[in-house]
Amino acid sequence: MLDLPILQSAETQERVNRKPPWLKVKLPTGENYRKVRQLVDTYKLHTICESGNCPNMGECWGEGTATFMILGNVCTRSCSFCAVQTGRPTELDIDEPYRVAEAIELMGVKHAVITSVNRDELKDSGAEIWYNTIVEIKKRTPHVTIETLIPDVKANWNALNLMISAEQEIVSHNMETVKRLYKLVRPQAKYERSLEQIKRTKDFGKRTKSGVMLGLGETKHEVYAVMDDLLQHGCDVLTLGQYLQPTKMHLEVKEFIPPETFVHFKTIGLEKGFKYVESGALVRSSYHAERHIL
Repeated sequence: MLDLPILQSAETQERVNRKPPWLKVKLPTGENYRKVRQLVDTYKLHTICESGNCPNMGECWGEGTATFMILGNVCTRSCSFCAVQTGRPTELDIDEPYRVAEAIELMGVKHAVITSVNRDELKDSGAEIWYNTIVEIKKRTPHVTIETLIPDVKANWNALNLMISAEQEIVSHNMETVKRLYKLVRPQAKYERSLEQIKRTKDFGKRTKSGVMLGLGETKHEVYAVMDDLLQHGCDVLTLGQYLQPTKMHLEVKEFIPPETFVHFKTIGLEKGFKYVESGALVRSSYHAERHIL
């Protein structure tokens, strides 16, 4: 990673788009993968694994785990990095919490991750569905630990309190990028507002977590700065991963970060005070999430 962002020529960008060998992933196979595939289809569930084109889907589904995405698969935001469909959602399924809880019970998982699209058109940002989903999971499988990866509530703190007032063990909200790139990467979000949301979650008494993508043109010092900001706002766990361009309509990759740089950032993050840092090219928010509740 360079100390200063650079403008790249078309030839350089073509070279950057050729993925390095450390970004190779396994194809989805195996009995556990087929079982999860069947459950997701049978219960008409959405997963961020599919909607977000996650490179770890084969590994995670093969281990019998998946990150469920509630509140539909159409997002009211138009973030320039995300593969999830953007538009005005028409779906609000009040029975979804029960189906998600039943699927998790049938999967036999020990740790479940729940996320959602942004539902800005709803007065409560979908908080009631969030709350009911966690309650139903705990009712059916009280031994299952839960991470909720929640969206930006646009300072609707009543909605936030309802989202996080169930019995989930960890609450995550991703910063996604450094402060300078926020308007480019998350045009409908605000850097300071996301930090405030993490602080309020910590003050509520929850274990907190956030994720940042690398390779969008940020500098090392900007990564250090977002680490410092997160720690000052009560963040316990940090994930760092490589940004991968989902389609030609999304932001281009500026740089593929080498493995040794991810190791460096993990070392720095732990030295700065994070309780856990997951750092690697293929790391995503829910990757090895069961480790983050300790």
